[in-house]
Amino acid sequence: MREPADLPWGPPWMRGRQQWAHGEAPAVPRYLLALVVGVIQLGGSVGASHAQPTRRPLDALAFALLLVAPLAITVQRRFPVQAMAAIAAAASAYLLRGYAYGPVFLGLAIGLVAAVVRGHRVVAWLGAAAVLAGDALGRLAFHTAPWSWPAAGGLLAWVLVLLAFAEVVRGWRERAATYRQAMRETRLRQAGEERLRIAQELHDVVAHHMSLINVQAGVALHLADRRPEQVEPALVAIRDASKEALTELRSLIDVLRLDGVPAPRSPVATLAGIDDIVERSGHAGLRVTKTVTGQPRPLSAAVELAAYRIVQEAITNIVRHAHAQRAMVMLDYGADRLAVTIEDDGDRGSKVSNLVQGNGISGMQERARALGGELRVGPGAGGGLRVEADLPTGGQR
Repeated sequence: MREPADLPWGPPWMRGRQQWAHGEAPAVPRYLLALVVGVIQLGGSVGASHAQPTRRPLDALAFALLLVAPLAITVQRRFPVQAMAAIAAAASAYLLRGYAYGPVFLGLAIGLVAAVVRGHRVVAWLGAAAVLAGDALGRLAFHTAPWSWPAAGGLLAWVLVLLAFAEVVRGWRERAATYRQAMRETRLRQAGEERLRIAQELHDVVAHHMSLINVQAGVALHLADRRPEQVEPALVAIRDASKEALTELRSLIDVLRLDGVPAPRSPVATLAGIDDIVERSGHAGLRVTKTVTGQPRPLSAAVELAAYRIVQEAITNIVRHAHAQRAMVMLDYGADRLAVTIEDDGDRGSKVSNLVQGNGISGMQERARALGGELRVGPGAGGGLRVEADLPTGGQR
């Protein structure tokens, strides 16, 4: 499962590739950043030293301290605390010695932001305090420069602004992580819902048609020796049921095709298909009558599919388990609901509790609940089983 490559907020370097979105620079840009920082700190500090003759001239120690930050940047991903500590110590020593102000703060800025973004706030604040203390101690104790409240206040303000910016970047990163997690959970939930839907469709298709085929095959075997002339209708019913089962299974398999591969369109099961269920059930020895009340009208594809599958599953259960002779399918079109009732005259009424957890009844309940409706299973008036589904239709269409 792929994670989203782009984020809908944040600075450009967080809206791009995934590594940037995680707040981690790829290896090559990280080393390139270290090289750029090193060049700027060394070259810029030389110019700053010439422009500030009252500060201590640069020497070998100064250049060594200026190289600490670039080297620390190359390892700050693996050792963020140690890298921040090294950068802060080098910057503090640089200011304590009284070297010229300038690009030395560039490496410090990168180190502070990186530490806060990675969650090491304490190290970042201690490092900032060490740098401020180094500058103040150098001025007061070692007289590297005259004490200046504006200069000290400016350095303090710069550090605080930098830390605030780091917190903003950290917030962007946390929002990015939350967004990615939400996307992962959404995709997992959608995949689970799709698996459940396909499982329900497979169960309904296979169970219904295989039940009819099983009954007709038993009839054919029973009549083969006694009444061979009646075997042909049973075989025709088996052929038709298997053909329709293969057609519906093929349409389900089309759903699983790879993206970009066109899938042939197949008709979605609708209420009109209930007539076919009634006819096929007759071949299996179950006489089914259909009654429609209210004002029939086209309904949404989801409602018609759910009603069709509920009727199909209920009839399948009757054929397999009820030992019934007759069944009734009743469709009642209300103003904003469709009531679907299936009742048989079999011998299952006293065994309702044994059926609720099996035989596809849970699948029927899921279909009804998915539309905001409900499904009830109970004993029928004639001693059989009664299945009632109440499906919202959303008003007139």
